[in-house]
Amino acid sequence: MVFGADGAFSRVRHRMQRQSMFNYSQEFLNTGYKELHIPANADGSHKLDKNALHIWPRGKYMLIALPNLDGTFTCTLFMPFEGENSLETLKNPKDVELFFAKNLPDTIEVIPNLTADFFKNPTSTLVTMKCFPWTFEDKVALIGDAAHAIVPFYGQGMNAGFEDITILNDLILKHKEDWTIIFNEYQKSRKPNTDAISELSYRNFLEMSTKTADENFLLQKKIEKHFSNKYPKKWIPLYSRVSFIQQPYNEALIAGNLQDEIMSQILKMENINTIWNSKEVEDKIIELLDFYQIN
Repeated sequence: MVFGADGAFSRVRHRMQRQSMFNYSQEFLNTGYKELHIPANADGSHKLDKNALHIWPRGKYMLIALPNLDGTFTCTLFMPFEGENSLETLKNPKDVELFFAKNLPDTIEVIPNLTADFFKNPTSTLVTMKCFPWTFEDKVALIGDAAHAIVPFYGQGMNAGFEDITILNDLILKHKEDWTIIFNEYQKSRKPNTDAISELSYRNFLEMSTKTADENFLLQKKIEKHFSNKYPKKWIPLYSRVSFIQQPYNEALIAGNLQDEIMSQILKMENINTIWNSKEVEDKIIELLDFYQIN
């Protein structure tokens, strides 16, 4: 028996692709990324707010910074490979310095080794991979990225692989050594959920790069946060559904879509910019929640 846990470019999966009725797709984003580094202050403290995800959204490209426990930040620059404001235009240290000075000026002081990091670290690609079936008879099963590689914008790639193992373990306890049933139930259970987190991850890329600078989007998030803080059992934000509770990805996606529909109606209310935290808005959200019956 073989478990293919050999990553997005799995050799095990490659052999399975020779079988009839094996569906496979692979799609690269026209966006690559470079990792950069913000060091800690001399006293070990963070140079930026350590309790936040920092995003510099610029439409087709963006920079993000995530805090580490040692006072540093790991930064990632996501950019198209080609065209204006792309990785191909940053050919030498001077190009990088001018680009950051023009487009990301507030980051220059906190990334002292900018050009060294940029040219030392590799340019990496972003790929989404889907396939089905994940199993072959009672002999082979794919798990993790070998079955469902996703882009990293929800931070759920590793967790999705751990969920594969959790489901497999539960099925083994239930069905003992009947691997035909175990494998069949495993792939049917997991496939809709990994497709869902793949979709959510791509959406989050679009959200982070373009929507975080949009006034309507920011207003929507402000309304959601206000309502969720006041009625935490009535409104669980999509990110919390995915990251902090054990709700299947597919159910979280469905609930998130309904929440977006509710918010699209809320944002159409007259004078929403001034009444966003009013009882009128809260009552309307509750009315729509009852109508859509979101769990």
